[in-house]
Amino acid sequence: MKGDGRNTQTVWKDQKQLRTGYTTGSCAAAAAKAAAFMLLSKEPVYQVSLKTPQGAVLYLDVECIAMGTDRVSCAVRKDSGDDPDVTDGVLVLAEVARRAGTAVSLDGGKGVGRVTKKGLDQPPGAAAINKVPRRMIVEAVEEQRRKFGCTFGLHIIISIPEGEALAEKTFNPRLGIEGGLSVLGTSGIVEPMSERALTDTICLEMKVLKENGHEWCYIVPGNYGSDFLTETLKYDGRLAVKCSNYIGETIDDAVRMGMKGILFVGHIGKLVKIAAGVMNTHSRQADCRMEVFAAHAALAGASRDTVRQLMECVTTAGAVDILKASNMLEPVMQTIMDQIDVHLKQRAGKTLMTGAIVFSAEEGILGQTSRAAEILEHIRKGTV
Repeated sequence: MKGDGRNTQTVWKDQKQLRTGYTTGSCAAAAAKAAAFMLLSKEPVYQVSLKTPQGAVLYLDVECIAMGTDRVSCAVRKDSGDDPDVTDGVLVLAEVARRAGTAVSLDGGKGVGRVTKKGLDQPPGAAAINKVPRRMIVEAVEEQRRKFGCTFGLHIIISIPEGEALAEKTFNPRLGIEGGLSVLGTSGIVEPMSERALTDTICLEMKVLKENGHEWCYIVPGNYGSDFLTETLKYDGRLAVKCSNYIGETIDDAVRMGMKGILFVGHIGKLVKIAAGVMNTHSRQADCRMEVFAAHAALAGASRDTVRQLMECVTTAGAVDILKASNMLEPVMQTIMDQIDVHLKQRAGKTLMTGAIVFSAEEGILGQTSRAAEILEHIRKGTV
């Protein structure tokens, strides 16, 4: 029931009013509740209510009903609201079947991933259904058992038919979740364009590396850095965490979880901002690229005309060309890297070693910080 006003709220993000949605965990719990009701009542139901952990009540349509004597399955369709989520519109199925004993058990079926590495919400071998959705699902089924006075056991299987294909578009393969999607959600509600969701994923990716014996790793802002790391430098991409624009938050997470060292490998267009102390490199936060180039060029003795050209430049590639033409690229990059070093160390404190390698597509490596080579050696020693 996409777009049903009873299930959605609006929030303001970047001066836009956006619609919330609901999580795969909410879908799974609602489908399980409906399936349990139908199994125990022997009557079909086409809509189900669900109270989320944050107290919101959802009214969700029930689809794909299949009723049998000892088992019932049905589905609820995911609605991500205005969040750009690959799971938007997918069916989340729940089968509830009678079983021996009196307990309620839960597992994942087709399209729900399996955990293969330590450090995730669930242990290796378990279905990738996180603890809050697990609790929601089991509590929803237990509620129906109490309602009908059920004394026999029930087994729940959650599946997502499109999950295996969609998982390739998520972080799951990098995290060690194989065969499908994760069933997620702590509040039951999807907030559109949630920065917290992204930073939580970055933290989790680093946590998986640490729990599997890697206390030193690469940090790349995105695909440019990832490709340069693996294709040009020939470093092990399995030991890299993508941080997007969240430089400062990534450092904070590394400190909190006790990492020993991280090495940023990124394009000049992103990492040059760190030289000005900018720790969120999204353009809406700050765009000081040309100011950094101009200030460091002036520091190196550039002419007023060169500084003016840099300030009027639009791209970092253009700025690099101006510095090359003035024979100033090397000294300017040296002082920029020195300042990047200062700000990384200041954010990290004394327990975490930090470094950076900065590159451009045209010039390759433009500079590296004082301890970059040392961190690189530690990471290489930890390669599996």
